[in-house]
Amino acid sequence: MQFEFENPTRIVFGAGSLARLGEIVARYGKRALLVTGGGSVKKSGTFDRAVKSLADAGVEVFECSGVEPNPKISSVRRGAATARENACDVIVALGGGSTMDASKAISAAVFYDGDPWDMIYHGQPNPHVPTKALPLIAVPTLAATGSETNCGAVISNAETTEKSFMSTDCLYPKVAVMDPELTASVPKDQTAYGVCDLITHVTEVYLNAADTTPLQDRISEGVILTAMEYGPKAIANGNDIEARAQVQWAASVALIGWTQAGAGGAGFPVHMIEHTVSAFHDITHAAGLAIINPAWMRFAAKSNTKKFVQFAERIFGLTAKGPDDLGCALAGIDRFEAFLKSIDCPTRFSELGIDGSQIETYAKETLRIINDGKGNLPARPPMTEADIVAVLRAAL
Repeated sequence: MQFEFENPTRIVFGAGSLARLGEIVARYGKRALLVTGGGSVKKSGTFDRAVKSLADAGVEVFECSGVEPNPKISSVRRGAATARENACDVIVALGGGSTMDASKAISAAVFYDGDPWDMIYHGQPNPHVPTKALPLIAVPTLAATGSETNCGAVISNAETTEKSFMSTDCLYPKVAVMDPELTASVPKDQTAYGVCDLITHVTEVYLNAADTTPLQDRISEGVILTAMEYGPKAIANGNDIEARAQVQWAASVALIGWTQAGAGGAGFPVHMIEHTVSAFHDITHAAGLAIINPAWMRFAAKSNTKKFVQFAERIFGLTAKGPDDLGCALAGIDRFEAFLKSIDCPTRFSELGIDGSQIETYAKETLRIINDGKGNLPARPPMTEADIVAVLRAAL
């Protein structure tokens, strides 16, 4: 097992942490581009509190609002232009994963003379990989993506009907200010989607990784069990700050790098397929994951039965007849799907009004954007176009 691990993001965690935002940001700059989403942070009062903290620390604020739930490259272009025009020297992302992802792209686009879409992997032979970005302070208001402690961002292009990612070291936030109180106003459906999102980040690695990572496996299992225990409590009572805190920490741990270290580069097949579908339909990202993940699991369990049996036994307490007990593996997947249903996540595309008329297109687009050089989608097992079609049909 050979790997390198580094996560340079400093984490400031705990209820009331937002009050420290100004002092933290002031260490990195005095002219901040404050990036927000559709307006929920203003309705909750979080925006005003953030601005006051920044002003008290002598930080001038320039606003970039209206980032979409599936952040568009047009918002990245707009944000980068605003940052340049006002000579911003630091970026503050105040919002959910979409706001943080857009902020990462903006932070790099400020230093790039070309079109920021060049930075997103979308099948082009030579994507532009940024090496410089403005310092970014992330303030998540939703526990889901873990974007506050990783170097990746997912961006959509409405003009080309594409959605894909960028990932490079300079995109790591300098600081993540994680205040669970900021997530208390998140509605039940978005809280549930956040739980699904964080669990999928874990299963993508856990079920695609090498078989020689027992510690990483147990970290993954701990994250899943924590999300399944405290997620329903946070959904039932948004003001349960203990539950909110546990879910928020689980979301960050899911993608902070601990579970991925030494696990191998098998890819995130469920995410890659979902990106294509949501590029066409602009559905909530985690809703798409809730639909595709169980369908992909049933496909992959036939080739990687041992790991799915482990999942069934350790997560749901099932007892297998042996490591190759496919029945036990499938029963574990059924239990997982039932959990998703219990928190009101969709598990079929028909629930979102999506039919099977474009399934072949989704499969072709997924492979065009991300493949292993052999025409496959990286996964365990690698997925052909026919495999992707089969998974999508099973999810209808």
